[in-house]
Amino acid sequence: MIVTDHLHYRVAHAGHALRILDDISFHIPTGQSVAIVGQSGSGKTTLLGLLAGLDVPSSGSVSVAGQTLSSMNEDERAAFRAQHLGFVFQSFHLISSLSALDNVALPLDLRGVKNSRQRAAEFLEQVGLCQRQDHLPSELSGGEQQRVALARAFASQPAYLFADEPTGNLDAKTGAHISNLLFDLNQQHGTTLVLVTHDEGLARRCQRQLRLADGRLVLT
Repeated sequence: MIVTDHLHYRVAHAGHALRILDDISFHIPTGQSVAIVGQSGSGKTTLLGLLAGLDVPSSGSVSVAGQTLSSMNEDERAAFRAQHLGFVFQSFHLISSLSALDNVALPLDLRGVKNSRQRAAEFLEQVGLCQRQDHLPSELSGGEQQRVALARAFASQPAYLFADEPTGNLDAKTGAHISNLLFDLNQQHGTTLVLVTHDEGLARRCQRQLRLADGRLVLT
């Protein structure tokens, strides 16, 4: 389960505290699929980063699987993410010097997973990149890099998967395929899926929508 309790997030700007998120409270049961929606600048990506322990709130708390991320230090949050969480970034965050295969295999290697390269190859095949596994990120299109990032997140079969605009850089056909993979992971493995999207069709496929406006939760 994911629980936020009176979550606030502010940043310093021009000598003042700029409010990004204001008094956000909700819970997401284990295994649920949730879309975070709202206009640009409403705080969606900031909220997703807090849920994934990539940042800490100004006040309030975030708990995942009974662990309060907001009370952990950076190293503790990193260790927790490695064991329990997957994250698909809008900007991919692939390692430029590693092939597609090695980018997918790396988190598996860090977790001590046996046959990591074989497993990585299987997930690259699922996203339609079996013929591109030896290519560097610079040799792939934006859509192909997005699919590598998705394969990397899928391969570790995390208990919680967070995705920031997972189909935003894909054509309609590939985007539909990736959406199906996301929901397959959610349904077959009980993965809690939380995604930020502007795609209303993708949002409607989720069991629930959290809508933000000006940093506040207006729909749960």
